[in-house]
Amino acid sequence: MAITVNIYYSGINGNARKFAEEMISSGIVEQIRGEKGNLRYDYFLPMGDDETVLLIDSWENQTAIDEHHRSPMMSRIIELREKYDLHMKVERYLDDSSMPQRDKDFIRE
Repeated sequence: MAITVNIYYSGINGNARKFAEEMISSGIVEQIRGEKGNLRYDYFLPMGDDETVLLIDSWENQTAIDEHHRSPMMSRIIELREKYDLHMKVERYLDDSSMPQRDKDFIRE
């Protein structure tokens, strides 16, 4: 069962955005996307909140997340979070691939 984790990184003086930019420019994001079991790793900028960046991070299962957390790049991610003095709010979701027709009726594809 896929697991999606939404991580809201918040800081001051644009540090959350700087963090995301360094994650991308350093190649860490591409490394994570190449890890076994990674389904998605994308940053988004919430409208109306210049001091927060949202990371949507999806994995095939808990084992893949555990392996990611044991990877050498985790120490680099932690260093960058500390460098930019970021705080985190985390939401975790389990995939429910089913979609009732009553919900599909409101989706325009």
